[in-house]
Amino acid sequence: MDVCISRRFFVVIFSNFHSVYGLMRVVIQRVSEASVVIEQKEKARIGAGLLLLAGIEEADTDEDIEWLCKKIIQLRIFNDEAGVMNLSVADIRGALLVVSQFTLQASTKKGNRPSYIRAARPETAIPRYEQFVACLRETSGLDVQTGEFGADMKVSLLNDGPVTILMDSKNRD
Repeated sequence: MDVCISRRFFVVIFSNFHSVYGLMRVVIQRVSEASVVIEQKEKARIGAGLLLLAGIEEADTDEDIEWLCKKIIQLRIFNDEAGVMNLSVADIRGALLVVSQFTLQASTKKGNRPSYIRAARPETAIPRYEQFVACLRETSGLDVQTGEFGADMKVSLLNDGPVTILMDSKNRD
């Protein structure tokens, strides 16, 4: 018996899956340096390491956060002595700068104004963001700096490579 599922059907099912089950998104940027300024005062600064932009959704779970933390800390995206991406941020004893960014949850399906309906509300997002930061600290033992949740931040970075990776909590292939 042949089964045929149209692409449109798959996209609808896939979209509904993420809407129901959550999707924490993280943009990972390998940096030589990065900083956050709030109201003309420097809040955080790191040297070599990772700048993480985190977008949290209502349905994100403890499991999502733990998986992302471990995966990010173990990602081998830093060069070894042969110039091959073989080392993790933990291997180089780098630092992490974590910035909450609800706009990563934007939907641009309809119209020209992004919808942020998938982004977690502050009462959910703040504890999840703090949990994510705590997990990174505990998992890595590295210096983990942060922005300020909900603040108007000026984020500066010197992308090294450039190396930029997008991860989400439900795409674990």
